[in-house]
Amino acid sequence: NMIYSYSVSLSINAFDYNCHIDLIKLLKQEGELERLRKARQKMSELFPLTEELWLDWLKDEKRLAEGEQNRESVYELFERAVKDYICPDIWQEYAVYSIGGMGSPGGIDKARAIFERSVTAVGLHMTKGWTVWDAYRVFENNILSSVQPPPGKIPSHQEQEMLNAQLERIHTLFRRQLAVPLMDMEATYAEYEEWSDRGVAETIINQYKQALQRMEKCRPFEEALLAAEPPKLAEYQAYIDFELKEGDPARIVMIFERTLAENCLVPDMWEKYNNYLDRQLKVKDLVLSTHERAVRNCPWTMGLWRSYLLALERHHVDHQTVSDVFEKALNAGFIQATDYVDIWQAYLDYLRRRVDFTKESSKELEELRSTFSRSLEYMKQDVEERFGESGDPSCIIMQNWARIEALHCKNMQKARELWDHIMTKGNAKFANMWLEYYNLERAYGDAPHCRKALHRAVQCTADYPEHVCEVLLTFERVEGSLEDWDVAVQKTETRLNRVNEQRARVAEKEANMARVDDERSEQRRQAKADKKAQKKFQKGGRAAEKRKAEHEDLSQEWKEDSPKRHKGNGDYCTLELMETEKIPQSGRNAPPGYKPTPPASKPQRLDDDKPELRNDNSSVFISNLAYALEEPEVKLRTLFETCGPIKQVRPVFSNKGTFKGYGYIQFETSMSVPEALKLDRQDVEGRPMYVSPCVDKTKNPDFKVFKYNMSMEKQKIFISGLPFSYTKEQLEQLCKSHGTVKDVRLVTYRSGKSKGLAYVEFADEAQASQAVLKLDGTDVEDKKIAVAISNPPPRNASDKPGSSRGTSDLVPRQAYGARGRGRTQLSLLPRSLHRGQSAPVGTVENGTASKAAGEPKPLSNSDFAKMLLNK
Repeated sequence: NMIYSYSVSLSINAFDYNCHIDLIKLLKQEGELERLRKARQKMSELFPLTEELWLDWLKDEKRLAEGEQNRESVYELFERAVKDYICPDIWQEYAVYSIGGMGSPGGIDKARAIFERSVTAVGLHMTKGWTVWDAYRVFENNILSSVQPPPGKIPSHQEQEMLNAQLERIHTLFRRQLAVPLMDMEATYAEYEEWSDRGVAETIINQYKQALQRMEKCRPFEEALLAAEPPKLAEYQAYIDFELKEGDPARIVMIFERTLAENCLVPDMWEKYNNYLDRQLKVKDLVLSTHERAVRNCPWTMGLWRSYLLALERHHVDHQTVSDVFEKALNAGFIQATDYVDIWQAYLDYLRRRVDFTKESSKELEELRSTFSRSLEYMKQDVEERFGESGDPSCIIMQNWARIEALHCKNMQKARELWDHIMTKGNAKFANMWLEYYNLERAYGDAPHCRKALHRAVQCTADYPEHVCEVLLTFERVEGSLEDWDVAVQKTETRLNRVNEQRARVAEKEANMARVDDERSEQRRQAKADKKAQKKFQKGGRAAEKRKAEHEDLSQEWKEDSPKRHKGNGDYCTLELMETEKIPQSGRNAPPGYKPTPPASKPQRLDDDKPELRNDNSSVFISNLAYALEEPEVKLRTLFETCGPIKQVRPVFSNKGTFKGYGYIQFETSMSVPEALKLDRQDVEGRPMYVSPCVDKTKNPDFKVFKYNMSMEKQKIFISGLPFSYTKEQLEQLCKSHGTVKDVRLVTYRSGKSKGLAYVEFADEAQASQAVLKLDGTDVEDKKIAVAISNPPPRNASDKPGSSRGTSDLVPRQAYGARGRGRTQLSLLPRSLHRGQSAPVGTVENGTASKAAGEPKPLSNSDFAKMLLNK
């Protein structure tokens, strides 16, 4: 059942790497040898196999091989294995296996050739290369034993020549090995001294010493690799830099191969290796095989495919092979729409370089035109359906096609048709697109079409109409007649007047909206102040009632003579003065000489805060900044000036002049806003800065921004239980060995401190699944982390824009006071009052009826005293 389940899964998704591994393990356990062979074969066609997978497969095939024909099939399997990665263990197994065929015709020569290839491929491997050299010498020593005559027998002349030739081979192997810096080479030198019956030549000693010195230079890098944890990218990079400075091509190739054997899913490392081979070695077989291995390991990386196409063209590979590689690239599954634009452009550039434009028509030219048409259809049907965008909004491919038609084919009619299509795709409102078309007409067309293009530009351009008007007038000043000049002036003036009117209406509308906003803000502020004053008055009234209850046993005469007492009793006058100062809203007249505290003066609006200068479409809202941020306007301008020209920076200050931690950035154009939003949650002096669109909440009350996806994301993992001190760089380093990390997001508090949670996005879901299997339950700085595929819980309906929480689910706030229920849930009232609260509504335990149902009469201090005495 499990085998069937895995087979069904692979029929649905053939690129499920882990499913292939599990199926192979299960088939091997069940002993299904034929199905096991097919499963391995299918996986090897889709993915490069690791050293462990190849050795396991080769071991099984060697055990089953019987006869010379089966031995040849094992040889073929070894040839496939050594092409995936440069692995000393596989080469050693290959060479040792070839010894078993020495008895067949040509077997010795074939085995010797395989040994030569193995020492060429991995003989420079400083830690494992000696194993292949030693196996090669053991092989030659066995041959030497077979040609040596028995003791006491005098060899013939022919036998002596064979013996001397074999001894010379072994001497040569020792000399070659001792000239290579390898670990434990001292033991090899001691073995040669013991074996050689003619001593060690001075030249061999010098070569050995030089190799020993080079090994000592490399020893720190080798020791760093032994001590490091996978993927060891930093250690390997340091080693690569060292070898590049030394400049030995063979050793540079070897260290790159060692790096990629352990980091086969790192596209940047493949790119560095390919660049070195393309620019330095330029050996066709090595270059092309490495490019092929790169795209097999990282097929989702468009840059590797593009480099592969260029390498094929550079080494004059036949056209059919280049076309086949391009078709494979289209099926590789790139991660963004622009990747498809770039790969199509690379292939079209290749086809353009094949065309001989001196001929009016050729097979290559027709293929170029048909490929341009196919690329546009592919972008429309395949890319837009998959990504929801074309990836080529500026129609770069179509622009290049128009340039080729105009420049090389002298076919301006076709170029104009293409530009008509470009303008119908939403580009007619941009001045730079019209000027690009105008420049093409200027270079390869004629004056009437230039004039026509500029007239259309004046009518259609929305972003920079003044600029295209200026270009039109300049053109007519140089090329046109007086009549043409008059028409141009009339059209530009009409257009600019209309533009200014539109801008005035927009400015007036924005000013009205800003005025309405200010009025509403003022109303809210006034309502808040009135509510605060009312609370303060009520608080003062309750205090007065309490004081009245405390003095209720005073004589009635005091109350009757109170006006006189006001004048004679200084204490009481002072009390009344204090109450008057506290609550001037109560309606009582202030005493003589009383001067109320003037309200804080409202800061004047800055010029850049005027409504007519504000534009939400080209602005962003900045928040969660530190209140103590020095010179916030300068700091914000420095942070956002790379996003585009800034019109104004509006940090918000309190009445006291202190920064409130938020503000606005308004750019010259709305095109800068997407770039600014990319700075969301960037660290600014220890706190994550929040950047969000600037939206008028009065017009869009339901607007709510939530940046992250709330559905399952199979290519992203969720990690919990991380140490709070763990950084983004440390987490990226932890996950790199399991795939290509696209993004790392630590979940933090508003203060910037980590919550111990993180999301890591990989290139595809296979890598994310592999990371879950490898990382879940592992220890990170003595803390066990949990890892799972990102699948956030559904958000509450009340959290979604436009929703409202049902009133039945809420506890009335007044039931527990202004701050809600207390932490301890304990009541500090006497038990008598507890019993009173449980009584029916409208009565209390001491027999006093409430004036209003549900509202017991407030008890005085004397009431509490009587109740406690009765107790």
